[in-house]
Amino acid sequence: MNLAYRDVRHNLFRFLLTCFGLSLLMAVVLSMIGIYNGLVVDALTIARAPGADVWVVEEGTRGPFAEASRIPADTRESVARLHGVTAAGSVTYQTAEADFAGGKLRLYVVGHEPGRPGAPKDLVAGRPIARSHYELVADTRTKLELGDRLRLGRNSFQVVGLVRNHVNSGGDPAVYITLSDAQTLQFELAPPAARVKIARGGSVEGTDTVNAVIARVDPNISADAVADTVRRWKHLAAMSQAGQENLLTRSVVDRARRQIGLFMAILLTVSAVVIALIIYTMTMEKLKQIATLKLIGAPDRTIVGLIVQQALALGGIGWAFGLGVVMLVKDYFPRRVVLEPENALVLAGIIAAVCILASGLGVRAALKIDPATALGG
Repeated sequence: MNLAYRDVRHNLFRFLLTCFGLSLLMAVVLSMIGIYNGLVVDALTIARAPGADVWVVEEGTRGPFAEASRIPADTRESVARLHGVTAAGSVTYQTAEADFAGGKLRLYVVGHEPGRPGAPKDLVAGRPIARSHYELVADTRTKLELGDRLRLGRNSFQVVGLVRNHVNSGGDPAVYITLSDAQTLQFELAPPAARVKIARGGSVEGTDTVNAVIARVDPNISADAVADTVRRWKHLAAMSQAGQENLLTRSVVDRARRQIGLFMAILLTVSAVVIALIIYTMTMEKLKQIATLKLIGAPDRTIVGLIVQQALALGGIGWAFGLGVVMLVKDYFPRRVVLEPENALVLAGIIAAVCILASGLGVRAALKIDPATALGG
């Protein structure tokens, strides 16, 4: 006879209600894990999209994602001639807002040179940019459709392609346009502002500026060696793709990662306390029944098994329900939720350990009970 099973059947509604409450708590923990993973993946998506091996930026900066970086566009020609470089391209990055469907659409605008490194390769619909002006490829989170027109700055762009999950570290969906259009949007002054600057004795700067030059390197050549060569030019900074990704995860999103990690630890602690209190309360409610078991000669392992099995059942059902809830609603979160199978399995192991430890209070109370209590009124 399984005493834990019979006790659960006797109080089935209350047990299921308790499991439901725990499942919501587990769903929050799993959501935090997914948001934590999604934050890192989102931060790396734009950096990985061009398939670059080396990033060349302004001297003294760690741009273009961590700091502002502006270098002459013709830097690309110098980088392309380096030994080991197979292709090079200029790129710009900027945040912009556009009017769409009666509201404001916040975008991360990426400018690239068609036919050179910088363009997205994983289109899910449409085609790459083919014209030199006024075409764009958009992320599906923008809710733009093929053929839609979007106004950026003073120009109107037509959506010709769609990509999925291309967002920056802040969660803004990306759109890709040609480098010349992006330079106009980012660096060119509006005509009234240009006239005011000229009237004050200044000169209007050209727009032949980019935020970074990216290069692809021959597999037989070290990307770090190419970056070292660029750094010796004294007027530029360079880093490998691995260095760029490390910078993004250790600097750009580090504070957010730590904050979510701390919140996750707090939630796990709260889960342990809640499970411990629930098991302790359930144990105290059946002290007389436990005393009766001891009076008729039931070994301690039977009583311990009753409490531990109920604790594991609470944690297991709560984890399963919580996982189901997260999988159902994760696509509706404003930020991407990335929940890998190993994440769920690790949490299951943690919950099992927490349940065993949390049942200690109930086990201690049960083992201390005097069998004579069963004979009381």
